Amino acid sequence: MFDTSLTANDLIFLAQGAGMTLVVTAISVFFGTILGIVFGVFRYQVGPWWAAPLTFVLDIFRSIPLLIQLVLANAFVTTVLGIRISGFAVACGVLSLYTAAYCAEIVRGGIEAVPQTLRRAARSLGMTWGQDMTSIVMPLATRVALPSWIGLALGVMKDSALVYIVQVVELLKSTQILITRLQEPLFLLMICGLFYFLISFPIARFGGYLEKRWSND
Repeated sequence: MFDTSLTANDLIFLAQGAGMTLVVTAISVFFGTILGIVFGVFRYQVGPWWAAPLTFVLDIFRSIPLLIQLVLANAFVTTVLGIRISGFAVACGVLSLYTAAYCAEIVRGGIEAVPQTLRRAARSLGMTWGQDMTSIVMPLATRVALPSWIGLALGVMKDSALVYIVQVVELLKSTQILITRLQEPLFLLMICGLFYFLISFPIARFGGYLEKRWSND
């Protein structure tokens, strides 16, 4: 049977963990998206040969499991560099680079999906590179890239559960703490899953709404 000793303070504790999950996700997705746009545009513009060093670095972040990245980054900063930094900062930094590595591919693919004939027509009308990118490429590429970006953001939110390894008390860590005290893992994990659903569902629905609206324009 489920434990009925779960108190309002326990639910508040879980809600605080969910809030930390949202904060880590929002910061990581924000900075990761900005870096991803810069990296994606750079890779597209300079071509595969000149972008090879950057591509190699991004492949590292995509290939190594996030848990290992968090452990190595925390050890490198605190042990090798001797810098005292919070686990929150380490988590946001690693997750931002992790997000940027995937977002760069999404951006590059979105730009490549824009017809070259349309871009040549824009340049023939006297548009500069900047005008072409802001007025032609980005609006069209955004429609192509948005579903993948929404999926990436949701994935980062779920992957943020791994930041417990650097002592960040997010939603899953909060749940684990309560499991240790109450000894009701199934019940508490169900509540944890409900919190994740309540966070994820509105984001997914909003992304679906935008995609459907843009496809009808």
